[in-house]
Amino acid sequence: MLNDVERWLSTRSWSLTDRPLHKIMAAKRTSGSTVSVVLPALNEEETVGEIVSIIRHDLMQQVPLVDEIVVVDSGSTDRTSAVAAAAGARVVHRDDILPRMPAVPGKGEVLWRSLLVTSGDIVCFIDADLKEFSSDFVTGIVGPLLTDPGVDLVKAMYDRPLGGAAGQGGRVTELMARPLLNMHWPQLAGFVQPLGGEYAARRSLLEQLPFPVGYGVELGMLVDALHLVGLDALAQVDVGVRKHRHQDGQALGRMAAAIYRTAQLRLARGHLIRPAITQFERTRDGFEPRTYSVDTEERPPMSEIAEYQQRKAA
Repeated sequence: MLNDVERWLSTRSWSLTDRPLHKIMAAKRTSGSTVSVVLPALNEEETVGEIVSIIRHDLMQQVPLVDEIVVVDSGSTDRTSAVAAAAGARVVHRDDILPRMPAVPGKGEVLWRSLLVTSGDIVCFIDADLKEFSSDFVTGIVGPLLTDPGVDLVKAMYDRPLGGAAGQGGRVTELMARPLLNMHWPQLAGFVQPLGGEYAARRSLLEQLPFPVGYGVELGMLVDALHLVGLDALAQVDVGVRKHRHQDGQALGRMAAAIYRTAQLRLARGHLIRPAITQFERTRDGFEPRTYSVDTEERPPMSEIAEYQQRKAA
C-alpha cells in the first residue's frame, strides 16, 4: 500500500464514536452551517418512510442537526412520494427541477438536480432502500464536515451482509470499482465503500463537480474530488452495518458497465467504441441476447447552470 494511503487511513478514517453528537452540535452552532439530507428515490415505498421518520425524530426534533429533508422522486410508480411526504419530507419530482433540461433516467441525474432544490451548506445523500436504518449514518458522515474545516467530502463505510453472510455485499465494488481504483487512482485505495450511496460533502465542492447521470456517479465524484481538492480533503467514517435491497446479477452487470465507462472517460476522455452491454437470458428457445445502453452523458458542474447562479445571487 502506498505510504500516503497508509497515512490517510490513520488520519482520515474514523469511527462513529470519535465525534459524539454533542460535539457535532457545538461545532454546528459555532460554524452556523446548515445541513440538507437528500434521499434519491425510485419505487421505495417500503423503506423511505421509516428513514425519513427516523431522521426527523432524531436529528430535527431531538436535536437540530438537520435543517431539511428532501426526497427527490425519480419517477416512482408506487406510493414513494406519498409515503415520504407523510413521514415529513419535502418531496420534489425529478422532472420539476430545471425543466428546460429534460431529465434522463439515473441516480446521478437526481443527485445533480437536488442541488437546485436544497439550501444546506452541507449536503448529505442517503439511499432510500436502507433497512433497519439508524440516524448514525447521518451524524457519522456529517460530523467531520462540521468539526474539521479541512474536510470536504466524507463517505460512510460499513459491513454489507448478503443472504446472511457477512461482508459479501458490494459485489460491484469488489469486482469492478476496487480494481479500477487500485490500478489507476491508487490514492483512493483506502476507501472501504467507494460506491456506497451514503456520503456528505460541502456544497462548495459539489457545485464544482460534473455528475455522471447513472451508477457511475459515486466513482466519478471520488476521482474528480481527489483531483480538485486532494486526498486529505476526503475522509470516511465507520457507521456499522448497511442492509438494503440487493439487485440481481444482470442489474449488477449494467452497473459495472456504467462504472467502467465513468472510469474510462476520466482516464482518457477518449471515444467510446460501444456504449452498450449485451447480456443473456434463458428462454424456451435458448439464450436470448438483451442489449442495454450504458450511460454516456454527464451533467456539468452546477456552478455553470444559469438558474443556479441566479439563485445564489438572489
